[in-house]
Amino acid sequence: MPAARLLDLTRSLRRAGRMATGVDRVERAYLDHFVSDELPAFGLIRTVFGYVLLDRAGMIAFRERLSGTVNWGHASVLSRLPKGRDQALIRAESDIRRLAVARCLPLRLDRMLQTHLPSDFAYFNIGHSNLTERVLQSVKSASGSIDVMIHDVIPLEHPEYQRPGTTMPFRDKLQRVRSHADRIIYNSLDTCQRAEAMMQAWGPLPRGVVAHLGASAAVPMRAELPDGLTPARPYFVVVGTIEPRKNHQFLLDIWQELGRDAPPLLICGSRGWNNEAVFARLDALPPDSPVKELPNLSDGALATLVAGSAGLLFPSHAEGFGLPPIEALQLRTRVLCNDLAVLREIIGDHASFAPVFDQELWVKTIECWKNTPPNATKESVFVGPNWADHFKTVLRLR
Repeated sequence: MPAARLLDLTRSLRRAGRMATGVDRVERAYLDHFVSDELPAFGLIRTVFGYVLLDRAGMIAFRERLSGTVNWGHASVLSRLPKGRDQALIRAESDIRRLAVARCLPLRLDRMLQTHLPSDFAYFNIGHSNLTERVLQSVKSASGSIDVMIHDVIPLEHPEYQRPGTTMPFRDKLQRVRSHADRIIYNSLDTCQRAEAMMQAWGPLPRGVVAHLGASAAVPMRAELPDGLTPARPYFVVVGTIEPRKNHQFLLDIWQELGRDAPPLLICGSRGWNNEAVFARLDALPPDSPVKELPNLSDGALATLVAGSAGLLFPSHAEGFGLPPIEALQLRTRVLCNDLAVLREIIGDHASFAPVFDQELWVKTIECWKNTPPNATKESVFVGPNWADHFKTVLRLR
């Protein structure tokens, strides 16, 4: 066992005030586990001016603010100096400085780690943020080991789905991980095989471990739904950011083909990037359209819609893990998804698979499901992977 664990929480800070994505929730699961474990725990965060170190108490206080249990405090003068930044981030940075046990300028990061952490600590980077040469070398200089989670290699396999200017930085980040990490944690065997196939061209590979992510669907909370939101007739849901990889265009084409008899389709997610054609189609929908765009729903409201739907649709082109179909199955909701290897690995035959090049099969399935009660053909309950097994694998093999 390491003498202590150091969890990088930079992503969680930068996402303060926003709806949590899948990667955000994974980083927070590590935060929950590390602060509840008996091993000494610390958090490292990169701010606009340097680095902040939190002890266990600071990590717990940070978690309370992330969850909304405690409100973020007032913005400090230092955090307000860079102009044009998000107010939630400014307040969050101010708070973590007040919670810190140590702070330093970038050039003194290795000294701060050497001073405040025991030798043989383990640095965990789960959110892909702060994977810089300075951080990785500073950890090594302070006698720490490096564990990095790789969620996917989609930016390199499908650069057409990425924000402009993000593909090469991701490649550089992956090369640094291969060079410096002592171990890579993969969320699926599919991710492991794809990532290692890319990295082996750059040199020897770090040791790897495959551990499926924990998944637990939110508890449905009907009281959190806006009035009149739930359709009176069978409806379908799609969950995820509206970006090209998630393939909302495909569903809009299907609903156009279904015409007047189309069931309601609830698109639950915020608008992303590189998707102007889809945004234009959504903006042009008439008020009586069966397609509704529903951003910024609470977890309880979203779970209510998923649990009450005729099925969750998941035509994504590529995934590293795929939480929405897993969580839908845990709510005993039918799932129709693209035929991806990673989804078959994790959910097996609990979902219905149809390749997105077979639009006719999707249409037939949707037509069938809209006329049959939800879960009418369900033969077994899907349990899914859990965090206890994930950490048992990751930390036992550490």
